[in-house]
Amino acid sequence: MRFERTDPFKADYRRLSEQERQMLRDAARVFNTACDRFIETKDPASWPANLRVKPVVNAPGVFEMTWSLSGADGRATWQWTTVLDAGGRPPPAVRWRRLGSHRIFREP
Repeated sequence: MRFERTDPFKADYRRLSEQERQMLRDAARVFNTACDRFIETKDPASWPANLRVKPVVNAPGVFEMTWSLSGADGRATWQWTTVLDAGGRPPPAVRWRRLGSHRIFREP
């Protein structure tokens, strides 16, 4: 799955502990596989239940995923976008917007 990161996401990532970063990386591998499956099938059941993927309330086109429920509250917001590939085609991609705890929902 192609992706891009916003500057707020990058800043949020720098604030994570190494353990939180590893938890995010582990979840992102599962998330990427689910994204590919969702793009192929358009089936909402493509999302693993433990990632709790769902739309963000009052933020059209923005979704959230939970990457940790134990210990640190780990959430990320994202949206669908396109990123040009080497052939100039715009395949679906994910734009990571924010990362952290519930506080990210103030500006998802």
